[in-house]
Amino acid sequence: METTISVPIWKQVWDRLGVMGTIIIVVLVGILISYMRDPQVTSAVLNSTLRQSTPLVLGALCGLIGERTGIINIGIEGQMLFAAFAGFLANVYIGQLGIFPLGVTLLLAVLVGIAAGALLGWLLAFMSVTLKMDQIIGGTVINILAIGLTGYFYQVGLTTQGKLQPISLGFLADIPLIGPVLFNNPPITYITLLLVVVVHYVLFYTRWGLRSRAVGEYPSAADTVGVNVYFMRYANTIIAGGIAGLAGVFLTLEAVGSFERLMTNGRGFVALAVMIFGKWTPFGAWGAALLFGFATAMQTQLQFQGDLAIPHQFIGMLPYLLTIVVLAGFVGRSRPPAAEGIPYEKE
Repeated sequence: METTISVPIWKQVWDRLGVMGTIIIVVLVGILISYMRDPQVTSAVLNSTLRQSTPLVLGALCGLIGERTGIINIGIEGQMLFAAFAGFLANVYIGQLGIFPLGVTLLLAVLVGIAAGALLGWLLAFMSVTLKMDQIIGGTVINILAIGLTGYFYQVGLTTQGKLQPISLGFLADIPLIGPVLFNNPPITYITLLLVVVVHYVLFYTRWGLRSRAVGEYPSAADTVGVNVYFMRYANTIIAGGIAGLAGVFLTLEAVGSFERLMTNGRGFVALAVMIFGKWTPFGAWGAALLFGFATAMQTQLQFQGDLAIPHQFIGMLPYLLTIVVLAGFVGRSRPPAAEGIPYEKE
């Protein structure tokens, strides 16, 4: 006679949804309850969540594109910082020429920032693929280089004519709760949401993505069927650098409108944690970035309201404590690409 073991309902739900799905459902239920109590505060928190998550999503996309092809990139922080500085300077000096309208000036500045990130992506690929350096050291070189260059050439008092403004998508922006959050944003925020879908499709449903993943898992096997391992790693690392550059110009040309030394404030390293928690997938990274952005928005709201009688430093630790807890609890369950960090030697 067989005995059946009853599994608790919560355990069945957990197994089906996974960690990320369960967290998302809990957060959505909390948002709905909060919206019923105070719609204005809830909308403010959700808007802040999307803003805080945008550079993290872009940084995570940069990291996963590189690591999917076997290149570890811990230089995301430096790529973002250097691109933020380059985009800011371009906005200042092109604006001073007075020959372009503000929209064209901002577009050119964004392109300069993307190019700056792609340039550091090329440098990382050169060190990792051509010179076969340790990729951790290569990323560290990029971080140190970006900090040194931006700190040395930064000039106090530089001002810009403006920054990227929100674009309302008509009647969609009037939808309660989600309308102002999703459909009334500046251009880079829209581009980020689009990039999540595009990168997912390219990575998992195109020949380019198949070859990229093959190079990151079994480069020798990919080489035997005619895939140029060196080219794929170079190309993907440069493209990823451009995406990190977009994250940098988001900070100076869309979020703040100015530049300060070390203004990335560790976002590149948090993006790596977001990438790992998202299991090297675009949608997983987006969900993890939203979770971190939500924690950041909540700590800002708690400090603003002043309801908790504890030092603000402890409230400010909330997002980073969440990152540590998430990585400590779930990083072991994620499997990175097999050839990650291993220089390829053609036989």
